[in-house]
Amino acid sequence: MIYLIQNRKEYDYDIRAIVLAFFEREKIIDVTGEELGKEDPRFLLAFEFGDNQIQGRIEEKGSLLVQRTICCEYEDHKEARKEVDKFIYQLLSDYSKRTLPWGTLTGIRPTKIIFQWLLEGLDDEQIEKRFCDTYLAEGQKARVCTRVARKEQEVLKRITYEDEYSIYIGIPFCPSTCLYCSFTSFPLAGYGDRVESYLQALYKEMQYVAKTYAGRKLTTIYIGGGTPTSLNENQLDDLLCQIEKTFDFTYVREFTVEAGRPDSITRGKLEVMKSHPVTRISINPQTMNDETLKLIGRAHTAKETIEAFYLAREVGFSNINMDIITGLPGEDISHVEKTLKEIEILSPESLTVHSLAIKRAAMLNREMEKYRSKVKGSTNEMLKLVDEKASGMDMNPYYLYRQKNIPGNLENIGYAKKGLESLYNILIMEEKQDIIAMGAGASTKCVYPLENRIERSENVKNVDHYIERIDEMIERKKTLLENRF
Repeated sequence: MIYLIQNRKEYDYDIRAIVLAFFEREKIIDVTGEELGKEDPRFLLAFEFGDNQIQGRIEEKGSLLVQRTICCEYEDHKEARKEVDKFIYQLLSDYSKRTLPWGTLTGIRPTKIIFQWLLEGLDDEQIEKRFCDTYLAEGQKARVCTRVARKEQEVLKRITYEDEYSIYIGIPFCPSTCLYCSFTSFPLAGYGDRVESYLQALYKEMQYVAKTYAGRKLTTIYIGGGTPTSLNENQLDDLLCQIEKTFDFTYVREFTVEAGRPDSITRGKLEVMKSHPVTRISINPQTMNDETLKLIGRAHTAKETIEAFYLAREVGFSNINMDIITGLPGEDISHVEKTLKEIEILSPESLTVHSLAIKRAAMLNREMEKYRSKVKGSTNEMLKLVDEKASGMDMNPYYLYRQKNIPGNLENIGYAKKGLESLYNILIMEEKQDIIAMGAGASTKCVYPLENRIERSENVKNVDHYIERIDEMIERKKTLLENRF
């Protein structure tokens, strides 16, 4: 429990974000000095805003442990915010006796900062120094972030944002729900009878989007979930046929299907995808440790992952991504190393690495008391190991983002062999192109670069509601797009 006292909520968001970066999952309670009474808090965090001065202090059991003061014109947020954030960070670092890999940064897309500095003409050494000085980040994070931004810059220079768009199609069904999952997904055992109705509603939404965007060039297609390959062979074939009939493929550069869970992959489904213009698939082990797979609710073994991968190669797929998660319950760095060694033998074209995020809606969060002793979270050492092993597989980092609720304030990162970076992943991270999303829980983003803004339209998450309210979902898009063209 953290008790927070502020005489002005001038930097309330920054304070809370940085506090939670140091002390994940702690509850922050606003109080006044009088309200504390005989409480014995973990610590009391106090900020006193005066005339061009902020004093911060941390007390525990009534004793002053740390105190810092900064003199600045803090009311000018544009000029003072970075220095105030460093002040908050250093106060908490003094107390906790530790630093954070990303320093003061708590945002989702740190590469956007470096992308802008690249446009200013700074070289890598200048960028990395500025990044570390400005945000108190580690040199390794500055380097990997710069490498990602360089790759994004290289890939994106081939895109004309104004007349292109991408689409996302969500299939919210899974063989079962994983322990850590918070995505829109519904187990087939309980929702299998809705699949056909869902697909019909989805096709209706697809037709509206294709008609509305007929004047633009479709760049990338991404079918995600859930697990798209939880559909049977006929349903998967019908979906892919409908996409081909509905959209113009003349300018499509990349077509990804998340084959996802190995227990949903069959030769027949792989052959269906290969008979359509699918260029990239994912086969996602998450871990190559069978005990962990059982614990997190994945109904497959590491051996079955390997078999699914080789089957995809046999069918003819030459661009395969694999996803792993670091920080899974019960795993330490030795488990991550074993997973990476197994993946290195398979030699996929790309690797996506997620640091475990404990989301509110996930079963892992709801049943945390049951798993608390096993949840250690990702560590920076794990991600450094990933970076080293990916380099050994001739992969370079090409996209990076961060989420709330990741213990250690770490990142998710994608690696790929040269020329095999996922264009869709870069586009959705850098938010430079319209991405029109269809299906339950899908979120559409329309980008207005000249105005530096993004507008969104959200679909309902529940499968039954999506089917019943498909006309409303289309109307939501109409409202968003009525002034788009």
